[in-house]
Order: sequence, then C-alpha cells, then structure tokens
Amino acid sequence: MHTFLSLFSKPFPVIGMIHVGALPGTPLYDGKFDRVIDRVRAEAIIYRETGVDGVLVENMHDIPYIRPKDGLGPEITAAMTRISLAVREIMPTTPCGVQILAGCNREALAVAKACRLQFIRAEGFVFGHVADEGFTDACAGSLLRYRKQIDADDVFIMADIKKKHSSHAITSDVSITETAHAAEFFLADSLIITGSSTGCSADRQELESLRGKTNLPLIIGSGLTLDNFNNYWDLAQGAIVGSYFKVNGHWRNELCRKRVQKLMERIETRRQQAS
Repeated sequence: MHTFLSLFSKPFPVIGMIHVGALPGTPLYDGKFDRVIDRVRAEAIIYRETGVDGVLVENMHDIPYIRPKDGLGPEITAAMTRISLAVREIMPTTPCGVQILAGCNREALAVAKACRLQFIRAEGFVFGHVADEGFTDACAGSLLRYRKQIDADDVFIMADIKKKHSSHAITSDVSITETAHAAEFFLADSLIITGSSTGCSADRQELESLRGKTNLPLIIGSGLTLDNFNNYWDLAQGAIVGSYFKVNGHWRNELCRKRVQKLMERIETRRQQAS
C-alpha cells in the first residue's frame, strides 16, 4: 500500500515550512502580491538547495485567522493556488503540501489537487476543540467525501491531534492515544504532534504514550531544533520545521539558509549512523 512515508526517500523526513506573507483581503496585506510570490520563490530555492525532504506551504501571516464558515473568501484559495504552483515549479520532484488557516481543509485539498501537491495538513480532523479563532469541529467524514468527489485520493492527509493554540477542555476525558486511534479509524494518513504553541516542542511523554499504539507515522509538528532533534529520533518518524529555520528562530522572520543547512547536515549524519 502506498503510504505517507513512501513519499520520501530517506528516514525521518524533514518538511520545511513556507510561511506565506499576508494575502489579499487580510489585515496585514500591503498590496504587493508579487513581492509575496518572490519571497516564496526565494525560500523554495533555499529549501531545494539545502536538501530538505519536503515543503509545506501555509498562509501563516493571514492573522487573525478566519474559519470557512465565517467567510473565508475565494481570493485566499486562488492566491494559495498561485503560490503553490510557484513552489511546485521550483521543486518539481520534492513532496509538497499545503495548509490553509484556519481549518480550511477542503480548500487545501482543492489547491493540492490543482497544483499536484502530495499532502495537506488538516486541523480538526477528529474531535472538536476551541482555538483562538473559535470552535473547530471534526471534519473527517465530510473531508474524505470531498477528497473522493474531486478525485484526490492520492493527496495524503496529515492530521493534527490535540493541536497547538487550542483548548481541549471539552475532550479532556479523551487521551491523546484515544484521539490517535480515532484519527486512524477515520482514515488519516499520518498524525501530527505539537507543543502548545508555534515553536514550542512536542511533549515526549505524549509521544511515548503513542509508541506501538498506532500504525500511522507520527510527525513532530512544532519545536524541533538542532539541539533537540535527537530526543525525537526514536519516537517519531519525521518532523515539520518552521520557526527554527527562521532568523533567530522566530516564525515571523526570513528563512535562514545557514540554519536549514546545519539541521539537514546533522539529520543526514544521524541517518548514516542509524543505517
């Protein structure tokens, strides 16, 4: 069976984040869409040249985020399609994915289908939670039906569970292991484990509690750094890295080629040691 990890040629794939600048119609947009695309292209080139294993494109700067039911406009989906195509042109053979905030998983699937991307990152796949943009309900049933409807079964779904920037009080009696079981039962392709906020490290105890409890690959979704990646090597099967790759390790800053190169070199050394 074709699985999420089969996209990648090496163990413990590192997926680099492209945090897209504020898009048209959002509060921080400065009217310079060409500049947004130019920066995306520049970051894609850095990732290509430093050998990251995959790339995830996200509209991180569209704060404050808005849910689809609250009126996310088609201009965001259109802009993310244009941007994703720019990334795909630069990285034609690298596995690429897309996430559209907040919880715009159908829109992300449509972009992935149009741009020949291999995966999306989905919020709220199973169990509802309260995020800073409001309540996010579970979407697995409707999302997978939409994936079938648009003939996008080849687009993998990376499902956040107990995701960051959210309160999970309403499901406090549901453990992360039970949440993982539900996501697997509802046909997710991989599970993303995060810290409490962007840049915060994932909880090792949570990862240890999932060891041997799911057949899905576990992906670190926040807080991986040059200093701590060895802590996760035996607990997870890959990582999404955003903040650490930026100047001074802050997500708002520009991508730092040296940080990307150093982590990828260290990862490659670890791979060789493990082989």
